[in-house]
Amino acid sequence: MEQQNNNTQTPPRSNPYAGMFWVVLIVLFLNGLIFPRFSGRRIIETDYGTFISKVDSGLVERVMIEDGRIYFTARGEGDTTQTFQTGEIGDPQLVDRLLDARSPNPDGRIAFNRIVPRENSPVLNFVLMWVLPGLIFYLIWRQIGRGMQARMQGGGNFLSFGNSGARIYAESDVKTTFADVAGQDEAKETLTEIVNFLHDPSRYAEIGASLPKGALLVGPPGTGKTLIARAVAGEAKVPFFAISGSEFVQMFVGMGAAKVRDLFKQANEKAPCIIFIDEIDAVGKRRDGAYGGNDEREQTLNQLLTEMDGFDGRKGVVILAATNRPESLDKALLRPGRFDRRIQMELPDLEGRKAILGVHLRRVKHEEVDLGIVARATAGSSGAELANIVNEAALRAVRMGRKRVTTADLEESVETVIAGAQKKNKVIPASDKRLVACHEIGHALVAAMQSHSAPVHKITIIPRTSGALGYTMQVEDEEQVLQNRESLFNRIVTLTGGRSAEEVVYGTVTTGASNDIEQATRLARAMVTRFGMSDRYDMMALETVGNAYLGGDASSVCSAATAAEVDAEVLRLIREAHAKAREIISANPDIMRRATDCLVEKETITGDEFMEIVRECSGTQQSQQSQQSS
Repeated sequence: MEQQNNNTQTPPRSNPYAGMFWVVLIVLFLNGLIFPRFSGRRIIETDYGTFISKVDSGLVERVMIEDGRIYFTARGEGDTTQTFQTGEIGDPQLVDRLLDARSPNPDGRIAFNRIVPRENSPVLNFVLMWVLPGLIFYLIWRQIGRGMQARMQGGGNFLSFGNSGARIYAESDVKTTFADVAGQDEAKETLTEIVNFLHDPSRYAEIGASLPKGALLVGPPGTGKTLIARAVAGEAKVPFFAISGSEFVQMFVGMGAAKVRDLFKQANEKAPCIIFIDEIDAVGKRRDGAYGGNDEREQTLNQLLTEMDGFDGRKGVVILAATNRPESLDKALLRPGRFDRRIQMELPDLEGRKAILGVHLRRVKHEEVDLGIVARATAGSSGAELANIVNEAALRAVRMGRKRVTTADLEESVETVIAGAQKKNKVIPASDKRLVACHEIGHALVAAMQSHSAPVHKITIIPRTSGALGYTMQVEDEEQVLQNRESLFNRIVTLTGGRSAEEVVYGTVTTGASNDIEQATRLARAMVTRFGMSDRYDMMALETVGNAYLGGDASSVCSAATAAEVDAEVLRLIREAHAKAREIISANPDIMRRATDCLVEKETITGDEFMEIVRECSGTQQSQQSQQSS
């Protein structure tokens, strides 16, 4: 539960809406005074011709002309009386027509009259047109000013000008601890010192040490930056101020700086405490020059820098900030004395993924689960993605009518997150189905026949919602820290295996290799331009990567002529890999045929089943070769 300004005494204040009630009453009074309405029965709008027709028919009882409108009452069906209105069109014969017409009145004559508007005195007109509107605007402006002043003092709720808007959690509200954070042992170890300082600052003060003013959490999305910030507050048992960097960026000049001042004022009042600014790059971007930035954002950044310099670190106010783009932050924000520490929150390794899965599995009922299989299959996944995988497994268990999550649920949820849900109702022609199976077996066979290649874990031709008609999953036996040129080249060979199988077995090519082509080209280009794995360019860097934590956009740093030569080098690598894949598939036609038949029949086979076919066919081929040689 969120609590704002806990245990904070606010001065008594007047209700910002008090007086607005009288303003509304005055407006309603004037509305009735200046714009009187015709009261009485319901008035029906009609045309002038109908009015004349009713007059000539002797149905009209009374006629009143006012402000260019004609109001008249006439008898209707059942001897009822209705009131009508129409426009005055300047008929010069209207008076004579009314005098000569019959009427249902006892005297047989129509009663008619014209109301002459009464003019107000000049004094009343002056009061109504100038004095009264000015008084109304003054009252409204006075109430707005009171509301703004009350809000800036921390008590009102009419406007939010100047208030930081931070969500304030009392020490008893933050339940997250380091036990809820897994896979980030180095970050927890670094932040433990901050927790110890907040627990016992005197131990550090004796030696003259001061608390680090700020720590910057840097890493890809989903690695737990916000979670570990809450865990620090939960471990230290101190109030926790949470705010997003975008909340400081306001439309009106000065509002962002006012929010910064209010945030640090509240933090100093509740010290020791922790301030957490999420996505700080929204307000802390590098200032590009005197005329190249946003004035309001730069004023807010300047105020933030000033406040970080101004507060006393011995009070126990710690600033934690998170960002995915550290390269875009202003240098003044990153210097020691503001953010003293930079904590890397990288994607978890194999053991880290096991620990994260274990943390999330504690919240769901499950049978004995092999975390190793799931952790190896989720290489490169963040903590948030692993949490989503566990949740998907729990949902699948419920759909299957079970009360506990199994390893099969987790494996299927991995595939669901990576490739999408199964499209069980999609009908694929038998010829296309066999072609897809041949394509996937081509990937698996090339991977199995190469060294430095991840083992095949699963092959399927069940379509997925991501658009894939099938896929081959490879799972490393252990975590790969470094990759050499041979392993990367073999990966390109495996990617070209699907298209090579189509060419060798069916003598055709299809659109099914589009994703393989994209991945192979990207990997081959990285080998040439970034990894220095080309004999032609040696260790020359030809591309740089920006936004490393948000996809890593590569930009060329070479001339146009060199870029054309790079394209030729990338093409050479892909052609070599393609030729090697065709050679492997052409040398093993029996494996291709038997494995394709098995995959078409079962739609999904495991890596062990595939390798059993490979071993049987390889053994048969070796025995035949030995008989021929003898």
